[in-house]
Amino acid sequence: VQLQASGGGLVQPGGSLRVSCVASGINLKYSAIGWVRQAPGKEREGVSCVNSFGGMTWYADSVKGRFTITSDNAKNTVYLEMNSLRPEDTAVYYCATDPSCSSFYYPDTIHNWGQGTLVTVSS
Repeated sequence: VQLQASGGGLVQPGGSLRVSCVASGINLKYSAIGWVRQAPGKEREGVSCVNSFGGMTWYADSVKGRFTITSDNAKNTVYLEMNSLRPEDTAVYYCATDPSCSSFYYPDTIHNWGQGTLVTVSS
């Protein structure tokens, strides 16, 4: 399994950014895929997950209403649209997959990780 994340960058508070993750070696129709972030000096935090075969999405309370996760199974790609960004959203965002979105509550249990993409929210 390979996960290639992209789209991070510098954005001002209140701005928007979309990060993407292309997955290979795995069929997203049968796997959960999502995002975990880690801010400097903090533990990893599950952000969002989508489970196509179950038709469900999950968001951490800290991003609910601001972030939207979508997947394009034909392209084996998952997107995270981030709106109303705050300085506390600054982190390295990692793409990850696991059989279930429940793993994103406890990111240390996730099996497959991609490299991260840095999102910096600052004026």
